[in-house]
Amino acid sequence: MSLPRPHVPFVAGLLVSFACPAFAQSPAAPQSVVVVTGSRTEQESFDLPAAVSVVDAQRIGAGQPRVNLSESLVTVPGIVVQNRQNYAQDLQVSSRGFGARSSFGVRGVRLIADGIPATMPDGQGQAATFNLDMAERIEVLRGPFSALYGNHSGGVIQLFTRDGEGAPAVEMSTTAGSDGLRKTDVNAQGKAGAVGYVIDASRFETDGYRDHSAATRDQGYAKLTMATNRDGKLTIVANSLDQDDTQDPLGATWQTFKRDPRAGEIDTTDTQTPQRTFAERYNTRKSIDHRQLGLNWQQRFGPHRLQVTAYGGNRRVIQFQSFSRGFQQQPTHSGGVIDFDRDFRGVDVNWQDVRTLGSGMLRTTFGLEYADSEDARQGFENFDSTGPGVKGRLRRDENNRLTSMDPYVQTQWESGAWVLTGGLRHTRLKIGVNDRFVANGDDSGGTSFDGTAPVIGVLRKISPSLNVYASAARGFETPTLNELFYSASGAGFNFGLSPSRSVHLEVGAKSMFGAQTRADIALFQASTRDELVVAVSNGGRTSYRNAARTLRQGMELSVASTFGAGWNVQVAANLLRAIYDDGFGTIPRGNRLPGVPRASVFSELGWATRDGNINAALEAQASSKVHPDDANAAVPAPGYGVLNARLQARQQAGRWHFKEYLRLNNLLDRDIVGSVIVAEANRRYYEAAPGRNWMLGFSARYQFQ
Repeated sequence: MSLPRPHVPFVAGLLVSFACPAFAQSPAAPQSVVVVTGSRTEQESFDLPAAVSVVDAQRIGAGQPRVNLSESLVTVPGIVVQNRQNYAQDLQVSSRGFGARSSFGVRGVRLIADGIPATMPDGQGQAATFNLDMAERIEVLRGPFSALYGNHSGGVIQLFTRDGEGAPAVEMSTTAGSDGLRKTDVNAQGKAGAVGYVIDASRFETDGYRDHSAATRDQGYAKLTMATNRDGKLTIVANSLDQDDTQDPLGATWQTFKRDPRAGEIDTTDTQTPQRTFAERYNTRKSIDHRQLGLNWQQRFGPHRLQVTAYGGNRRVIQFQSFSRGFQQQPTHSGGVIDFDRDFRGVDVNWQDVRTLGSGMLRTTFGLEYADSEDARQGFENFDSTGPGVKGRLRRDENNRLTSMDPYVQTQWESGAWVLTGGLRHTRLKIGVNDRFVANGDDSGGTSFDGTAPVIGVLRKISPSLNVYASAARGFETPTLNELFYSASGAGFNFGLSPSRSVHLEVGAKSMFGAQTRADIALFQASTRDELVVAVSNGGRTSYRNAARTLRQGMELSVASTFGAGWNVQVAANLLRAIYDDGFGTIPRGNRLPGVPRASVFSELGWATRDGNINAALEAQASSKVHPDDANAAVPAPGYGVLNARLQARQQAGRWHFKEYLRLNNLLDRDIVGSVIVAEANRRYYEAAPGRNWMLGFSARYQFQ
C-alpha cells in the first residue's frame, strides 16, 4: 500500500518558514535545560531537532494538589489534557490530536516514569500511576522523533522523580478544596552512605463535581539509588495505586448539560425509580489495584554506556458499566461487568557508542526492547434477580496474551554548527486469545502487527542564540486490546482492525532574546492512513474501525520571559487543523476529527518577591469548540476561556520549612464542557468541568542534620 500523500502547499510553507526563521538573533548565549527524551542521552533541549518541553518541579507544584497531569501539562503547547472529572476513566491526553478518541486511559501517547514504561505493549497507558509528589521534572516530546519510542503516534510524556540526596528529611502536606477534595501526603528522603532513598505515601479523596463521581485514591512510591562502582548506578523503583469503587458519572446529553452541568442522564426506562440516572441505577464504578517494580542499571565504560531496564507488575480491574437489560440478553454480548487480572513485564537493553567521526562527534545507541502482558479476563452481566449494578451471570472468560519485540538504533553526529540525527525502530506485536466461554461462539484466535519507524532530523546553529531544524518520520500505531475487545455488533474480538501508519514532517526554531526570554516555534504535518476511530461507544464500552486518511497540520508556540521587579510571563499556544482527508462510510472528506480543538492557549502573568518567599500568578486558559462525533452533526462542545489565580508563601524556622498556597479556578464561574466522549451511541457526549472552585494547601518539612 502507498504511503499517505504529502500536501504540497503546506510542506512548501514549512520549508519557507525553515528558510526564513521568525526570530531575530541575539548576542546572548541561550540558557537551556538538559533532557534525555528524544536522544536517549543527556543533551541540551535547545540543540535537539525536535519539539521538546520541560515542566520542572516548581511548576508541577505551583499551587496544585499534584493529583493529575492536567495541572502541569497545560503549559505545554500541542498537548491537550482533559480532566473528565471522572477518576474511573482517567485523563484524556492527546498530542497534536493523537489520543483524543480514547474513551478511557491514555492512547496514542507513550508514558514513561523513571525510564520504565507506564504504557502497556499494545499502547494503552494510565497517567494515574505517575507520582507527581516526588516529580523532579516532566519531559514532553512531540512530533517525528517520538516514533523511536515505539507503538504510538502522538508523542512521549516522561516523568523523572527526584533522587534521595543529603541529610534525611521528612515532610507532610495536606490539601482541601471544593467538592470534598482532600489529599494528604507523607514522604521521607535522604542519603545514607552510597544509598539514596525516597519514600512517599498519599491519599486523595473527592466527593466529585459531577453527580456520582466520588473517588478515593491511595498511592505508594519508593525509590533507591546506589553507585555500583565508580562509573555505575543502580536505581530501583516500586509504586502502587489503589482505587476502590471509584464512581463513574458517565456522560450527559446537551440538554442535560444545559439544565445542570453536574447532573447525570436520567434513565427514562426505569419505571420503578423515576428520575434515577443511568449511573445510579447501574451503580457504575471501577476498582483498580496496580503494583509495579522496576530497576535501571547504567554502567559507563569511558565515553560509552550500557543501560539495562527491567520491570514487572500486576494490574487488577473490576468495572461496572451501564447497559439496558434487553441489550444484555443478546446471546453474543459479553456482559456489563469487566473483570481482568493482568501480569506484565519487560526489559530494554541498549548500548551507546561515542566516538569521533571526521570533524565531529558521533553518538550511536543500539537497543532491544521486549514486553509482554497476559490477562485473565472475564465478563459478567451487571444484574441478577435483585436488580442491576451487581455481578451476574458469566458472559466472557478468556486469556489474552501480548508480546512485542522492538529492535532500534539511533545515531547523532554533531560538528560545528550542524547536528544530524537519524534512527530506526521495528515493532512486532503478537496478540493471542484463548476463549474458554464458547456458549456464544469460540472467539479464540490471534493476529500480529509489524511496522518500521524511520526518523531523520537536521539542526543548524545560526548563532549561539538561534537554532533552526527540520525532521521527518514514519509512525506506526497498532490497535490496543481495548480497541480489539468488541466489534460494532457487540460480538467478540474485532480482528479485522489494521494498524495506522503515518508520515510526520516538522520544522522549527528555538531562540533566546537576551538572557531572559526563550521562544520556540514548530510547524508540523501528520498524514495518516487507516487511522483507528470510534465506531460505537455505549455506556463505557467502545468499538473501533479504521478510517481512510486523516490529516493534521498545525503550529505550536511557547514563550517564557522574566522581567524586572519579579515579574514573569509564559505563553503556550497551539493551532491545529485535524480533518478526515478522505471520506469513509457516510463521513465526508473535510470533516473535523472529533475530540480535537482547533486552537488552545495558556498564558500566565506571575510575580515573586526578591527572595522568592511569596509569589502569585494570574492564569488564562482558552480552547476552541470540539466536535463530539465524526459527522460533525451534534452540538459541539463550545469554546471557552477561564481565569485562575494562585498565591504561595514559604517560611523557614530553624530546620523547619513551611509552605502554603491558595488557588482559585474558574474565577468567572463559567459553565464548561471539559471533555467529550467521542461517538457515544446515545449522544451522551458531554462531561462538565467545575465552575468556580478553590483549593488550600499546607506543607511542613523537617530537615535533619
